Amino acid sequence: MTLAATPRTDRTNPSGASASSVVVGVGALSFADVIAVARHKARVTLDPASLEQVGATRTIIDALAADTEPHYGISTGFGALATTFITADRRAQLQASLVRSHAAGSGPEVEREVVRALMLLRLSTLMTGRTGVRPATAETYAAVLNAQITPVVHEYGSLGCSGDLAPLAHCALVVMGEGQARDAAGALLGGDEALKAAGIKPVVLAEKEGLALINGTDGMLGMLVLALDDLARLLVTADIAAAMSVEALLGTDAVFAADLQQLRPQLGQADSAANLRRLLHGSGLLASHAGPEDTSVQDAYSLRCAPQVHGAARDTAAHAALVAGRELASAIDNPVVTVGGRVMSNGNFHGAPLGYVLDFLAIASADVASMSERRTDRHLDASRSKGLPPFLAHEVGVDSGLMIAQYTAAGIVSELKRLAAPASVDSIPSSAMQEDHVSMGWHAARKLRRSLDGLGRVLAIEIMTAARSLDLRAPLTPAAATGAVRDLVRTVAAGPGHDRFLSPEIERVVALVASGAVRLAAGSGLV
Repeated sequence: MTLAATPRTDRTNPSGASASSVVVGVGALSFADVIAVARHKARVTLDPASLEQVGATRTIIDALAADTEPHYGISTGFGALATTFITADRRAQLQASLVRSHAAGSGPEVEREVVRALMLLRLSTLMTGRTGVRPATAETYAAVLNAQITPVVHEYGSLGCSGDLAPLAHCALVVMGEGQARDAAGALLGGDEALKAAGIKPVVLAEKEGLALINGTDGMLGMLVLALDDLARLLVTADIAAAMSVEALLGTDAVFAADLQQLRPQLGQADSAANLRRLLHGSGLLASHAGPEDTSVQDAYSLRCAPQVHGAARDTAAHAALVAGRELASAIDNPVVTVGGRVMSNGNFHGAPLGYVLDFLAIASADVASMSERRTDRHLDASRSKGLPPFLAHEVGVDSGLMIAQYTAAGIVSELKRLAAPASVDSIPSSAMQEDHVSMGWHAARKLRRSLDGLGRVLAIEIMTAARSLDLRAPLTPAAATGAVRDLVRTVAAGPGHDRFLSPEIERVVALVASGAVRLAAGSGLV
């Protein structure tokens, strides 16, 4: 599963920045750029030519600011107060007041990687030259990112229209030397203290800049890009888990044949089936019951239809990546400075395109997890496991085996089904009915993050369960790929034996899934 973004324009790399440095300019950031900065602390470098364009656009804003006629966002109030003229001596206060009032989030802190992603994406829009900010403001955003300063952003506050106002306002507040932030070590500081420690001068906002810093879909877009990165790993992991279960449950790989998949040319399905064929190649377990005497003509759907479900999730992710790529190529602000120099109000900040796909991914995540849990349950049911002991217990009647591990998976799946209920169909009007339809895209993104965490846990439980089943099938041997994953699991979780404290073992296998170690152990060539 590969991800690609549609560029705003062709982007060069004049600074020769390496993978540890990301160039931000007129061109669209790639998915890899966002991941590098958000998750791997890559530094940000501003493209000099793009910075010149930012300065050129600012001259348009300065000219309008000097005009005696009111211009929205420059010499007027905002939202329902858009017709109120503000005199020049009050405009700095106007911009600062806008940010302070909109930094009204509540609840737990949002994860550092999310805040870094949304700050980077806002900086990317600033660098298009379509927002009218001063070059120094963009430079300060880059400096904050490079100093590993993370503004405190809260769980609640965004309705996804006009973009992610409250989360972005909390970031802008720190750039102003106010609010709260975490430093590189995670210590909580005042915004002024964090900037001073890093040698960064706070920004005093000029006309239009307050609006430019908070009008964008950057939070929901950042979380979408992060989610797609997670899904690229989790969907391959789902194939690995399914392959281990097919082997351990004495299923058949005949249904994954390429000619059968070609009868239904769904792209994701073909990729998933190819993964399963590669993973199961050379399996002694499958060979042990292959041939005319094999009674496994039709395995249960959770085994036989894995490529269809995992593939549909892949296709959903591919569609979401297409939408995300277009959004990465966007310059979202209100008002916006057009290429022709007009300053125009618009509705591009509405989060519907992102909200829809974020919700769609939560549906796919829940379904992949649901199928995984059903496979786990089959391992534990002696009437369906083809000879394995009840609950894979060491001493039946005394030991409970992995019975309650399946309970845990089932509880998570139930939660994922609730999280699959779409947020984007809801709307609560705000701003005196000026913003009378909102996207709730931020909420769709927040629940997707929880959903993907749950999916990883459910897959880990299946992998741990299938590994024990494979052990119990000895002396029959698994395929090289699935055997390698079983061996990896054995480095953090013991094999069959009397009951023991399971929770730490589950968490250690969850960590193997989250780190990508499971995917790596399965070998190359998986897509």
